[in-house]
Amino acid sequence: RDSDHRAWTPVSCTVTRQNATVQGLTEGKAYFFRIAAENIIGMGPFTETTKEIVIRDPITVPDRPEDLEVKAVTKNSVTLTWNPPKYNGGSDITMYVLESRLIGKEKFHKVTKEKMLDRKYTVEGLKEGDTYEYRVSACNIVGQGKPSFCTKPITCKDEIAPPSLDLDFRDKLIVRVGEAFSLTGRYSGKPSPKVTWLKDDIVVKEDDRIKIKTTPTTLCLGILKSVREDSGKYCVAVENSTGSRKGFCQVNVVDRPSPPVGPVIFDEVHKDHMVVSWKPPLDDGGSEITNYIIEKKDAHKDLWMPVTSATVKTTCKIPKLLEGREYQIRIYAENLYGISDPLISDEMKAKDRFRVPDAPEQPVIKDVTKDSAVVVWNKPYDGGKPITNYIVEKKETMATRWVRVTKDPIFPSTQFKVPDLLEGCQYEFRVSAENEIGVGDPSPPSKPIFARDPIAKPGPPVNPEAVDKTKSSVDLSWQPPRRDGNGKIIGYLVEYQKVGDEEWKKANLTADSCPETKYKVTGLTEGMTYKFRVRAVNAAGESEPAYVPDPVEVKDRLEPPELILDANMAREQHVKAGDTLRLSAVIKGVPFPKVSWKKEDHEVSPKADIEVTGVGSKLEIRNTVHEDGGIYSLTVENPAGSKTVSVKVVVLDKPGPPRNLQISEVRSDSCYITWMEPEDDGGSVITNYVVERKDVASAQWVAISSSSKKRSHMAKYLIEGTQYLFRVAAENQFGRGPYVETLKPIKAIDPLHPPGPPKNLHHVDVDKTEVSLVWNRPDRDGGAEITGYLVEYQEDGADEWTKFQTVPMLDCVVTGL
Repeated sequence: RDSDHRAWTPVSCTVTRQNATVQGLTEGKAYFFRIAAENIIGMGPFTETTKEIVIRDPITVPDRPEDLEVKAVTKNSVTLTWNPPKYNGGSDITMYVLESRLIGKEKFHKVTKEKMLDRKYTVEGLKEGDTYEYRVSACNIVGQGKPSFCTKPITCKDEIAPPSLDLDFRDKLIVRVGEAFSLTGRYSGKPSPKVTWLKDDIVVKEDDRIKIKTTPTTLCLGILKSVREDSGKYCVAVENSTGSRKGFCQVNVVDRPSPPVGPVIFDEVHKDHMVVSWKPPLDDGGSEITNYIIEKKDAHKDLWMPVTSATVKTTCKIPKLLEGREYQIRIYAENLYGISDPLISDEMKAKDRFRVPDAPEQPVIKDVTKDSAVVVWNKPYDGGKPITNYIVEKKETMATRWVRVTKDPIFPSTQFKVPDLLEGCQYEFRVSAENEIGVGDPSPPSKPIFARDPIAKPGPPVNPEAVDKTKSSVDLSWQPPRRDGNGKIIGYLVEYQKVGDEEWKKANLTADSCPETKYKVTGLTEGMTYKFRVRAVNAAGESEPAYVPDPVEVKDRLEPPELILDANMAREQHVKAGDTLRLSAVIKGVPFPKVSWKKEDHEVSPKADIEVTGVGSKLEIRNTVHEDGGIYSLTVENPAGSKTVSVKVVVLDKPGPPRNLQISEVRSDSCYITWMEPEDDGGSVITNYVVERKDVASAQWVAISSSSKKRSHMAKYLIEGTQYLFRVAAENQFGRGPYVETLKPIKAIDPLHPPGPPKNLHHVDVDKTEVSLVWNRPDRDGGAEITGYLVEYQEDGADEWTKFQTVPMLDCVVTGL
């Protein structure tokens, strides 16, 4: 069936072979074909061609590709190119197949895996030293054609050769200005080397005059119309991965010299000769100066006469001059390559009569101050001899006598600062010049000047700012101008402007009403916003205004209190008893805060003097005592807030009395004394305790310890039976505190103990309501005579004993039972 139709057309029904020829087809059209087998039972299913077939003339495989060439070889790759076959077999080439064979093997192996249409391919990943041969085939729709002829055997190795350089120029080359020159040569190397030209180590770049031409084998640097700046050391560098080679050439572009450097100096001038000098040319043309040519000319003639043409010195004597005539000199420099343009001198008269210098022109006075002025003048004609000194003179305008201002020489400067002028006086100045012949005439007098500092308008005040305000005023402050214009600042003008208005109003009418760098602007409206500016004024006038940076709203200012503590308000303040206690602090805040001093949250002692000023407060207590110590607090408060600081004051004094003095362990010759430290140590460590005793019959206290650091002491060497009083005092570095004394005396006797129990208690008689008891004395009486015996009875089964009576003897009748 035609590919454009769906209907099938039968071709043959009786084909018994497995092939058939279909005729009557149209060239260029596409067809589908299908085949079914048939037997006596019937026809089987069809099998259809998978894709359409276009009817055209028979096609064959392509011819073999041509001109297979090796383009590059490295140690692990080979690059090949080829041309297409002369005939493609009637169908487009669809791909090329490149094959290789390792020498020594029989089979060719396919190199390209992907579908390749390019006619250039680099085979990579080869082994260095292996030898291969290659062939290539073309493919079309029919299939793969014949392979090309094989390449020669190719061994994998890098093709390298270090650079070589063959130059056509020598080490040195001399070229005349304007001529062209070229530096040429040949080079080789594998891989192909890079060629670089340098001049004095800087890479040469092409432009209109400089041309660089490099082929695979030749190199050339050409310069057209050379100039002096082309001189230098040229270098050509040929470099590849294996090395480099360099060639050098020192090129010197030569020319005639530039003119000698002027001016021509007339070192000596006489009636018949002169001596002149000059400086060598800035550029000798690349060749040494071989000669100077000197000529002279009468200024009123056009003829130049030779003086000499054979000198290399830069000085020359010009002879054979006519007195009174004016002459010009011209000088040429010469080298091997030519003569320079001339240097021509000014006119100079040949004369031998030297004289004193001419009078200078009227001097000019500048930089006048109250005691000095600078005199400036122009140099006059020197009279043929160099000026060696200038003489400056001054005189007061109304005086007649000129006075020299300094005996020191003034030269070569043509100005001088004259010192020691009298302020307010008017002066004139004149100048004379002096050479070796003498002193010339003085100049005309200068214009009169007054000796006083020049006054200019001052600069504007510095950093004006609003430092305080109320509901009707603003306090301004600023710093003096950086420039006062050399005149005393008379005062300041303050102006203000309501924001939104154009008019500035004066806060003060005259500058002398505000001589200080502050001013209170009053009469302002509460709640309004104002701008402010200040001008400085001296005798020369008013300065430019300086503006307060931001507009100010007029209202009472609130600033929370701030305390700046003085050194005596540290956390703890020690003061010696009897000295004066001072506590003080700087206080800030708007409005100024209310100040209150407290001690331990109570009012301070009436003896304290409290002072409050506009900037701070001070508390002072004279003749301090120990009770003045404690925590003192300073509180400042205003509507914006409050602030409190505290300081602990320690009044250093003698300690207080020891506490809890007790006597124990009394014996006939000793007792043990104990106490506790004082409640108040006086602000200093207790160093020791003093213990004293006194016989009650004596008026004199006797020290028994004065260096004890312990709070106890054993009093020894007492007299038995004597009654004693004891007292103790504490000491620190400030002295001995008050004594604490025993309340009642103690007797030096051994201690008494209770007696022992009576012995052998038994009854001797019993009645129905009474019992007669007897007993023996106890073994020990406790250190004192027994004064009686206590008799007690208890009913059987009861818990309590009932006291009966105390009897003095060793027997008793208990009654009432």
